[in-house]
Amino acid sequence: MRHLKKLSLIFVFIAAGTFVYSQQNCKVLMPKISGTYIGKCKKGLAHGKGKAVGISTYEGKFRKGLPNGYGIYTSSKGEIFEGNWKKGLRHGKGKFIYNTNNKDSLLVGIWQNDIYIGPKPEKPQIIHEEYIERYTCSRHGEGNRISINIYQNGLQINDTEQIIISESSGIMTKENNMICYENIVFPFVCKFSYLAWNIGRISQHWVIFEFKIKQPGIWRLTSYSYSYSFQ
Repeated sequence: MRHLKKLSLIFVFIAAGTFVYSQQNCKVLMPKISGTYIGKCKKGLAHGKGKAVGISTYEGKFRKGLPNGYGIYTSSKGEIFEGNWKKGLRHGKGKFIYNTNNKDSLLVGIWQNDIYIGPKPEKPQIIHEEYIERYTCSRHGEGNRISINIYQNGLQINDTEQIIISESSGIMTKENNMICYENIVFPFVCKFSYLAWNIGRISQHWVIFEFKIKQPGIWRLTSYSYSYSFQ
């Protein structure tokens, strides 16, 4: 029994020593938090959940040695960013607490490649739709511009003569097969429609999509429609 206890203690000490060794040899590739690291490791790099402490501190998810996923970063100045990261950069939803004029300020919204692009986008209001299978709409920063991509059965419609379109404001241009509007006044309302063949090309139906975007910004909207089979 005593022999077994001694073996157990030796195993615990070896395991503890291996753990310390692995942490000391697990690298964090962001210089400001590269100091001590406790957490998961893969191929010598911080990978998974962990905590890194250097001039600044980060606790959260890592991937290949860099913050990646959800995490909390506290700078040497006491600034705090809590949110999503990608390859060591703030990317996605988050909130940033910082000090200005000896007063705490809060910035909440979306970051893209470490740049704040604005508050969380409001979803567009769909006023009317017919034969629209799905759509995507994303905001890409401050401004007053919208790009519209229209797809029918997986193919992009790039001939504006096929489309009847009306808008509440803006100057329409065409760019890389997209319909674009510059100098928009928000809220922006747009309606487009076009004739599409049903399956079998026996008859045609109107595809209609009308939407409203209230939040100013640079927007990209893509709609996908389908051919209808009449019974």
